[in-house]
Amino acid sequence: MPTGSGAWHPSERELARRAERRRLRVRRTGTAGLSTVLVFALLGLALVLSPGWERVQGTFFSWSAARDSFPLVLEAFWLNVRIFLVAEPAILVLALLVAIMRGTRSAWLAPARIVAVAFTDVMRGIPTLLLVVLLGFGVPALELQGVTNDRLVWATVALILSYSAYVAEVFRAGIESIHPSQLASARALGLGPVRTLRHVVVPQAVRRVVPPLLNDFISLQKDTALVSLVGVYDGVFAARDYASYNFNYTSLVVVALFFIVLTVPLARFTDWLQRRVAERERAGVL
Repeated sequence: MPTGSGAWHPSERELARRAERRRLRVRRTGTAGLSTVLVFALLGLALVLSPGWERVQGTFFSWSAARDSFPLVLEAFWLNVRIFLVAEPAILVLALLVAIMRGTRSAWLAPARIVAVAFTDVMRGIPTLLLVVLLGFGVPALELQGVTNDRLVWATVALILSYSAYVAEVFRAGIESIHPSQLASARALGLGPVRTLRHVVVPQAVRRVVPPLLNDFISLQKDTALVSLVGVYDGVFAARDYASYNFNYTSLVVVALFFIVLTVPLARFTDWLQRRVAERERAGVL
């Protein structure tokens, strides 16, 4: 209600409603916390009381093995990080190029459109694991002059090709989501096809597809482990090597935790960004 100074104060009914909402919020939070603790406590109890827990604990959760393998796995894991940092920008560039080629309607660019469609279909059709093995072992076996035989390079190329096909479809969906009125407005302003694509279509498309792109790159972070299949000494290879020599698989749990630490922050950022985009759309903000 208004006061003499013109300031507004909530009525008693409004204060009661706010207090009730706070009470319900606290009650929901408490119930969720209690149920979560109870469920995880029961799961942990069932795990610890299982007949084979001692054997599993010694094989997969040995503190001494974790301590011994940690520096070896950590040193090798930095290679997975470097692979991701190299592959990600290359995938963005190649995927955007493929998406633009596939979306072109010019008769003169029909061969480029066919190549883009074939590339997307073939790369998405071949399992990433198989593509890594094919390129990682196959290209060096050809002994081509002037071409590197480094299996790390070709395994990284395989990841780039495979993920570019998926990301290209994400970009294409973003490009096709641009309303035709945007293109008409660009033409009315005298912009040609290339400038329309550069200044109108691509910026809006990229902004719209950022959340699904981040999901793809979360998967890419994990799939860098596939390079170990061609003998590249990455974090997974180091963990397997330690497990083979010591007959203990704790090192595999250690490298799994490294991947979790790497991917979870990006996953949470993706969730936050998706909520932010949804809120902006509900508010009518582009």
